[in-house]
Amino acid sequence: MPNGEQGQQQTPATSPAGGQWYPPEWPGLIRALADGSLTPVEPRRASTVMLLRDTAAGPVVHMLRRRTSMAFAGGAYAYPGGGVDPRDEEHLVGWAGPGLGEWAERLGTDARTAQAIVCAAVRETFEEAGVLLAGESAGTVVGDTTGDDWEADRQALVARELSFAEFLDRRGLRLRSDLLGAWARWITPEFEPRRFDTWFFVAALPEGQRTRDVSTEADRTVWIRPADAAAGYDRGELLMMPPTISTLRSLEPYGSAAGALAAAPGQDLAPVLAQAVLENGEVVLSWPGHEEFTKRVSFGGAS
Repeated sequence: MPNGEQGQQQTPATSPAGGQWYPPEWPGLIRALADGSLTPVEPRRASTVMLLRDTAAGPVVHMLRRRTSMAFAGGAYAYPGGGVDPRDEEHLVGWAGPGLGEWAERLGTDARTAQAIVCAAVRETFEEAGVLLAGESAGTVVGDTTGDDWEADRQALVARELSFAEFLDRRGLRLRSDLLGAWARWITPEFEPRRFDTWFFVAALPEGQRTRDVSTEADRTVWIRPADAAAGYDRGELLMMPPTISTLRSLEPYGSAAGALAAAPGQDLAPVLAQAVLENGEVVLSWPGHEEFTKRVSFGGAS
């Protein structure tokens, strides 16, 4: 479930100002990048989906808590998501909604890459939450994905035994790209050994479907109001990466899932990439346009 940040640590560190995920090895990696002893790796494309549903108290978003035993960001809350499957660039996919040319323009990519990014968003939502944004026609959506046959297909997708195009074709389904809205794009900092170029999407839970706790990477799933999740982060109770808390805050103004989806075309997809510099014996890490995440770290430890 990449969220634009990746790391290799056993125990995450948090910021005193809140629940920001900050690995203890970052200052050393930043210094290595600054002195030329670390060469940035190319980020892998990925997608993640902020799945929304309406309640009497307003829209809630589906989040997963990564297992505390995970080497990457153990205990951090995130959204369903994962890396692009190269096969989703190579094979034609049953498709409904805006065409690949429109998606390519919106995502700033070529058409094949756009297809793979959108496929990753839909596939990962099914793999990690059991929710499928697809239907037999341009105006329908699958109503229930809880049967044993659906679970067998989901597991085959997770194991990469089945491509997403094959999955849709054998079930006579089309991906409903109109049910997704591109929301943000974050890229893992250059000093990280594992990097992702992650597109964030919004989507509404289809009628009749329900989320399931099926991700092997998560030990808890929740539906939570974006404002409540952000408040938990601010109190230091919920651990999150900068892209996660940033996108949560950006969802707060919307009173319905439909309202958020309608606002998606106006969201800025300029990639957010952390900048790290050395200043007066300190590592200064910042995300342009997101000042709340700026960290100043002395060579002796976090500040």
